[in-house]
Amino acid sequence: MKNTLKTVTMYRPTGKNELQLVIDSGYKKWPPRLPEQLIFYPVTNERYAIEVNNWNVKEKGIGFVTKFEVQKSFVDRYPIETVGARHHTEWWIVAEDLEELNNNIVGKIEVIGEYHEVV
Repeated sequence: MKNTLKTVTMYRPTGKNELQLVIDSGYKKWPPRLPEQLIFYPVTNERYAIEVNNWNVKEKGIGFVTKFEVQKSFVDRYPIETVGARHHTEWWIVAEDLEELNNNIVGKIEVIGEYHEVV
């Protein structure tokens, strides 16, 4: 009997500095939150991640969208929150749980989009 690990796909709009820390980890984990960042907000779909990423692009001139798989047994502890339009859905993972989330990432964090400010 084959044991199949169930995962959930998460997306995250990511700035240049945060992405560098992900790269430094070998694309295996998210960096700790800053003291004022109490929540880690991965989103449920690429469309929303791109929309949020546009704020990074406007502010910093560049932004990235990442995708990663997390064990479903971990993700199921967090309800999906809708914060605007129907597709504006995300998980609110408290900063204290970020290391546990990192331990439940399956595979590597992938960069699936790079966006630059259009002048």
